[in-house]
Amino acid sequence: MNALSTSSPQRVLELGRRVLEIEAQAVAALAGRLDETFWQAIDMILRCRGRVIVSGIGKSGHIARKFAATLASTGTPAYFVHAAEAAHGDLGMIAAEDIVIAISNSGASAELLAIVPQAKRRGARLIAMTGNANSPLAHEADIHLDAAVSEEACPLNLAPTASTTAELALSDALAVALFDARGFDTEDFARSHPGGSLGRRLLTHVSDVMRPCERVPVITGSALLSEALLAMTRGGMGMVVAVGGDGKPEGIFTDGDLRRALENGIDVRTARLAEVLTKNPHSIGPDVLAVEAAEMMERLRISQLLVVDGTGALVGALNTHDLMQARVI
Repeated sequence: MNALSTSSPQRVLELGRRVLEIEAQAVAALAGRLDETFWQAIDMILRCRGRVIVSGIGKSGHIARKFAATLASTGTPAYFVHAAEAAHGDLGMIAAEDIVIAISNSGASAELLAIVPQAKRRGARLIAMTGNANSPLAHEADIHLDAAVSEEACPLNLAPTASTTAELALSDALAVALFDARGFDTEDFARSHPGGSLGRRLLTHVSDVMRPCERVPVITGSALLSEALLAMTRGGMGMVVAVGGDGKPEGIFTDGDLRRALENGIDVRTARLAEVLTKNPHSIGPDVLAVEAAEMMERLRISQLLVVDGTGALVGALNTHDLMQARVI
């Protein structure tokens, strides 16, 4: 039978909305049921001197794998052990000081129940996350977390849908509560994510992307505008910086300033740079995050930014191309 023969656009939309409503209600119900067992689980994990091993089978296994990854990236050493593989050697990954978090909607998954006695015999503690408080897994656990749902979002009430959403939401609640309790901050997060765009945004400082002073086109304000244009061309930054004898920038002259000067009838051959430069140029410190420099440039609608030290002396400069090349923007 054609898969679309019994469906209409209206039915598809109604079913989609119904799925979202059921899953949203399932997550909302979890919040009302959180009790002292949630804190007990957090406390147990915070006191753990080993690692957190998260395990599951089937769709709950996928949630368990994601949970382990979230824990590991937010300050809680953790890894995923497949329940079926554990009985064939991977059980050796579990040690006495570890905590096992077993996720199963039914709480009766044979693969999980088979490894629980072995894990406990090794001295590991057990936290179970199930949809059935009277299940064998819940009874075996040191702490049971209730992830029950009233119904699946599947029209047949069979496919794991609302139940896996509830498991995902409850595991996220645990992970967030844990990294908050550990005082896990932005820099910690960046160190766990050095390879992606997030790491670059959180770890890259202005000093990492700026062009140092010797590569910045610099000239005195008393120089002829024609000389400044030559320095600007050689510098390749679309600007030239007027610097005083104390090393502090007195002004900046950009491509935009040149266009405005020409519109005002300035004679490039005779004018002095001091007549047309922009005084009190915007600047930033070298230890500031590069993403903050990008946000500042966007807010001020400028393409170049000077970098100065604590005394106000020029130490470098950067433009939007530098930030793009560093993949900050």
